[in-house]
Amino acid sequence: MKKLFFLSALLLMSVVTFAQQALWGGAPVVSPEIHDDNTVTFRLKAPKAIKVQVTGDFLPAIPIETPRGIWEGPGIADLKEGKDGVWEYTTPEPLAPELYMYSFIVDGLKIMDPSNVYMIRDVATVTNVFIIGGGRADLYKVNDVPHGTVSRMWYHSPSLNMDRRMTIYTPAGYETSSKRYPVFYLLHGGGGDEEAWINLGRTSQILDNLIAQGKAEPMIVVMTNGNPWQQAAAGESPLGFVSPTLRSPEAAKAPEGAFEMSFPEVVKFIEKNFRVKKGKKYRAIAGLSMGCGHAANISRYYPDMFDYVGLFSGSASARPNSTCPVFTDFEEKLKIQLQDKKPALYYIACGKTDFVQEGLKKYLKLLDEKGYKYEYFENEGGHIWRNWRIYLTEFAPKIFK
Repeated sequence: MKKLFFLSALLLMSVVTFAQQALWGGAPVVSPEIHDDNTVTFRLKAPKAIKVQVTGDFLPAIPIETPRGIWEGPGIADLKEGKDGVWEYTTPEPLAPELYMYSFIVDGLKIMDPSNVYMIRDVATVTNVFIIGGGRADLYKVNDVPHGTVSRMWYHSPSLNMDRRMTIYTPAGYETSSKRYPVFYLLHGGGGDEEAWINLGRTSQILDNLIAQGKAEPMIVVMTNGNPWQQAAAGESPLGFVSPTLRSPEAAKAPEGAFEMSFPEVVKFIEKNFRVKKGKKYRAIAGLSMGCGHAANISRYYPDMFDYVGLFSGSASARPNSTCPVFTDFEEKLKIQLQDKKPALYYIACGKTDFVQEGLKKYLKLLDEKGYKYEYFENEGGHIWRNWRIYLTEFAPKIFK
């Protein structure tokens, strides 16, 4: 018994010692260090390294040619080795207010900054993040305002024959009131999932701040999984800790238009389980890239479902050879949606250097030729989260007015 007590005590001491080491050991260097003038210094202690670089979206973008067009890749800068093997790089100019992503490259191997515990996953890539405050970027910060609630819930999809996971934002005061709210359905892009908008898009921070400032109506935001072959984000389904991929082999097994046709099940679940205002004028839908296509298709196929539609970095296009009812009679369905039913807002946003611009211009030309009303927002940059956060901050204040 004494021996057992001694071993138990020794184990407890080891655990406490390890915990204290993690708690009090501290980071060996400060990184990133944001200076008063908004220049930023990155540091990494790597005394045996030969070459250390930092790569991130705060650096000038590098064009990357892909089968889908030219993408904007994060720039790269060299760090210089200093005292005690600490490598360092300071931005030559102050950084504009924004949420930035970065990581280190040590002798060709990409690693996270061990001094920065704040990280975000985008598909299969994990990067460190930091925020330069000011202007629009203050919307991405957690400020001293009333906060909403973020929850993860499961619903059953009869048409997809599976239980599926979604992320839901309810505004401050939802739990303590009997008020009913409009609903905004916000869809992710290719390779994303129900975690994308809440993490990379800073949805809860943006809505908390816009609502607190009186710029947006209090609303519920639903971020469901747009991959019809997938139950939930990687690591959050019975599949376990699978590796996230941009395009799963399972995708080919999903029938064309499966997500679009199943979407009323999402709306039905929300309206059954949350205090919402029902009807077209109390529903909005928007999405980025692949989610933009979903939003366009869903709102066109169900023209009485949404009064506010947001298309971010993408467009809608006909599929002449498709037999799926979502895509047949494209122009006739578009006429019913935009001319006969006339949504309160049909909003399109895209970066000037986005690779989808060519297809988008054709779609805008079609809308102009038909005389359909829409609102277009164009800014700098390409197919990047920096732009999609901007589009959310622009779109949310326009809906449910």
